[in-house]
Amino acid sequence: MRPTQPRLDIKRQKLAGKYARLMRQLSLIESAIAGLILLVLVFGGVSAKLSYFLPFPQPWASALYFTILAVGLGIILMPLTYYQGFVLPRRFGLLHQKFSAWLADRAKASAMGFALGLALVILVYWLLDRFPDIWWLWAAIFLFLLSLLLTRLTPNLLLPIFFKLEPLGDVGLKRRLMKLAKRAQAPILGVFTINLSSKGTTANAMFAGLGRTRRIILTDTLLQKYTPDEIEVILAHELGHHLHKDIPKLIAVQAAMILLGLYMSNVVLRASIIPFGFQGIADVAAFPLLLLSIAAFSLIITPITNAYSRYVETSADVAALELSGNPQAFVAAMTRLTNQNLSVATPSRCVELLFYDHPPYTKRVSLAKGYKRRKS
Repeated sequence: MRPTQPRLDIKRQKLAGKYARLMRQLSLIESAIAGLILLVLVFGGVSAKLSYFLPFPQPWASALYFTILAVGLGIILMPLTYYQGFVLPRRFGLLHQKFSAWLADRAKASAMGFALGLALVILVYWLLDRFPDIWWLWAAIFLFLLSLLLTRLTPNLLLPIFFKLEPLGDVGLKRRLMKLAKRAQAPILGVFTINLSSKGTTANAMFAGLGRTRRIILTDTLLQKYTPDEIEVILAHELGHHLHKDIPKLIAVQAAMILLGLYMSNVVLRASIIPFGFQGIADVAAFPLLLLSIAAFSLIITPITNAYSRYVETSADVAALELSGNPQAFVAAMTRLTNQNLSVATPSRCVELLFYDHPPYTKRVSLAKGYKRRKS
């Protein structure tokens, strides 16, 4: 029998804190290694020397440079990738995939990332070569359109590469969730499940797609351990994003950040021509500097975008409470998710500001309890 009021598991909280610290440390080490390599390429003159061996017109010189760099970084970072993506999640009970299956998924994700990255490099350097004054504007417009396309294709094309997507078999729950979506005025294609249990032990739900591809997607791990009330309130949170038009807002914010980031990269490239002896902003030798400028901008802007994301997620929590009218189920669902997904319930303020794009467990529970008091 499922307990009606789950409690925060103190033992798992200790594990969650240790797991989160290790993952942050590994991510920082990975970023530091990649950043150091790029710095050596630029400031050590290695990039300029390498460019002599790439006597091709743009964008093909940069496409080859990107391929060499991607393969090289992939090999150097392989031990960290293996430890961070496979060893640690298995050690902490979040992953039970066999190594061969994990490696196959990793290969597919890497191939997709490489293909997308290569296409973007070709496009950006074609624009740099053809439209040096406004390349950043055209690149931002293209990336905005690409993000819309990928959002639309996620449930039909991207998710099925890694998971088996099936219609929800529980007719009663499906009817209940569809009714909730109708109440939120969210037109959807249907309710589907993915077989996350074939890979790991975490649970989640999402409102995926755009336009006619929008659908509710639940992990089978959610269906196995959560009550219908809890599943409903989790979905109500996702529908809250629809009610507040958060997806268009987030896309607009993302587009603005991309535009600003590319413009700042343009400024950096132009300022570096004389000091580094580049032939122009489209010089293949400046490619690592372009990556460094984008990474630096992303690092600076991330706390700001995370703060906005936490605000949006809090608003969606409020909508979930209003839609479901069930703060007790909301607290129960958040408690189960925190225990199951090995999330830290009360991170330090610094960690929250720098790394969290969702409000932590304690703040979400406090919000639900405040709602309950106001309604009682």
